Amino acid sequence: MNASERIYQKFLDGELAVKNIHEICKILGMPYREKNKLIPLLDELVKDGKLFVSDSGKYGTSEQLGLIVGTVSGNERGFGFLVPEDKERYKEDFFIPSKNLRGALHGDLVLCEIIRVNYEEKERDEVSVMRILQRGYSTIVGTFRRDRRAGYLFPDEKKFSTHIYIPLSQCSNIQNNVKAVAKITSYPYGRAPGGEIVEVLGEEEDFFAEELSIIRSYNLREEFPLAVEKEAEKQQRKGITENDYIRRQDFRGKLIVTIDGEDTRDIDDAVSLEKIDGNYLLGVHIADVTHYVTEKSLLDSEAFERGTSVYFPDCVLPMLPRALSNGICSLNEGEDRLALSCMMKIDKNGKVIDSEIVESVIRSSHKMTYTEVSAILEGEATRYDDETQRLVRLFAELTALLQKRREKKGSVTLDIKEAKILFDKETNEITIPDYIRPFSYQIIEAFMVLANETVAEYMHALDAPFIYRIHEKPTEEKAQAFRAFAQSLGLTARFNAEEVRPYDYQNVLKSGEHLPTFSVLNRVMLRSMQKARYSSENAGHFGLASDCYCHFTSPIRRYPDLCIHRIIKQILHGGYDDARRRFSGIVEHIANQSSDRERRASDAERDVDDLYKTMFMSERIGKVYDAVISGVTSYGIFAELPNTIEGFIPVETLYGEYRFDEKLFCLKGGTESYTLGESLRVEVLDVDFYRRRTQFKLLEKIDRITENELL
Repeated sequence: MNASERIYQKFLDGELAVKNIHEICKILGMPYREKNKLIPLLDELVKDGKLFVSDSGKYGTSEQLGLIVGTVSGNERGFGFLVPEDKERYKEDFFIPSKNLRGALHGDLVLCEIIRVNYEEKERDEVSVMRILQRGYSTIVGTFRRDRRAGYLFPDEKKFSTHIYIPLSQCSNIQNNVKAVAKITSYPYGRAPGGEIVEVLGEEEDFFAEELSIIRSYNLREEFPLAVEKEAEKQQRKGITENDYIRRQDFRGKLIVTIDGEDTRDIDDAVSLEKIDGNYLLGVHIADVTHYVTEKSLLDSEAFERGTSVYFPDCVLPMLPRALSNGICSLNEGEDRLALSCMMKIDKNGKVIDSEIVESVIRSSHKMTYTEVSAILEGEATRYDDETQRLVRLFAELTALLQKRREKKGSVTLDIKEAKILFDKETNEITIPDYIRPFSYQIIEAFMVLANETVAEYMHALDAPFIYRIHEKPTEEKAQAFRAFAQSLGLTARFNAEEVRPYDYQNVLKSGEHLPTFSVLNRVMLRSMQKARYSSENAGHFGLASDCYCHFTSPIRRYPDLCIHRIIKQILHGGYDDARRRFSGIVEHIANQSSDRERRASDAERDVDDLYKTMFMSERIGKVYDAVISGVTSYGIFAELPNTIEGFIPVETLYGEYRFDEKLFCLKGGTESYTLGESLRVEVLDVDFYRRRTQFKLLEKIDRITENELL
């Protein structure tokens, strides 16, 4: 053991832990004047990451110094915040002054030291970056500009508070003021990162270049690698062989239909339903994607990396190449397709009394749309025969039973408006109609939820390795805030915030159904809830009041569903032990990756939708609409139109002085106040493409929202 190793061992033993050079010399019996012999040994241990030295000069391991691992959330003004990895121990983020960032930038994974500081005669904890463990960005999107000396990429992500330096030799043929992607090649300390332009997206003012910039900022790609495309085409040509029919249940004689939107091309699910001896036999037939996407293949690796399909108003970035997603895997009308079928016998109370999961072959009789199903239920003339129309009415009958049963369990049925943005590629026209959610959507939702729950319960009973869809209960703090808001509306909300149950939330919703602020009550309730995620451990689903839930029904567009199909088929073919050996070591990793990819897709979809909404409203400046207050902050009011578009009213544009009541979501002034759910008449004042936000001017408060078409 050399000298460096002996010193390190003394730190591990605690003898030298959290000591400065003077103290270490004293403990080692070394004269302080000989510290220059010790410092190189300590520097070597620091360089290797075994030891760290605090701002006060004390040495120790990361644990001894109480260092925190987290991600930097930057700010365009130069400071930042540390978002700790250990959320159980550290409930809040830490402030990082600009001088303490030490070269760290937005998105970087860092190791930080807690520093106690006095601020305006109050003590608070800040942190100082000790080491950058991993850079957050390898590529970044922004606007390119150059002068005679060099080129510069100014990132769209304003939290990344510096430009990227591009040598002129790397950008001499690139035009000024274009949107571009830069690969970051160096992070020199004390200077701007260096990089090179790897893709030009278009002119700065071009709408589609802006959309592509958002897509690239999330590292999303439209095209698949050539080898992946070729593998997909090979699988499509393989089609269905005679051997594929032999070991599968043949449901081609059943009346099976798909129900989707008019423009849907990737059809994951089909349904069948019969009523036998007073019971319902519901079949949920899901595309057997794993037959074509085998484990560890090029297709599988690409699907795992993407995690999910991503949907934008003008395009879809599919998880699988279209040869599969729109071709051999899609349950197209009149074509034989391989499937995994969840067959459920349901009694008159909506309870599943028997179920079976089987490999099958099906042939969809009809590609129905939600609009067509609604027409049948409303008694309108359609192109479908009597048998199909009877099937649709039976769908509605069973759906009502399932909804009633789920309501009794305490399921929280939120009525959250979601914008439907329509884009005409021929005219480049954007349309955003008022929010409507017909009953036909609820049919497919009820059937898919039941199948997901049935599959999860089956796998949980086997104690097989699995990927659950979990939704944990709200935190006590957020449940308390929601309870206070509900009570401010005059509603009865006396639940225990520490042990809140789905039934408690359901009761609040029921008691508020009569209020004009009901949609806002839904929104505030949603904000109080945690986000659903994937997990290898079952923790139930709060929103659905389900003890056990998963995602089984969309393997064309979600990777967890694809993995679940593999596990089920392994159990059907090789048994429980084989499934445990094959999947136990990977389901947690797949769950974490899938949750991450889902968040990325959701954020990208939201940002692109906001861009389209901003463009839509830019053509309506000066128009007057009725709106409802959907958000209140200390700096202003958010108001929502009937088509779900939100606009912002800055507090400084309101007459008088206001203070923000955080508990009641309210701005209070001398004679006026503004709170969630109140109705306003507003004028579209301006749009901010930089923030993708519409600004409203408040005209007046009104008693109720009137019907108002967006022209």
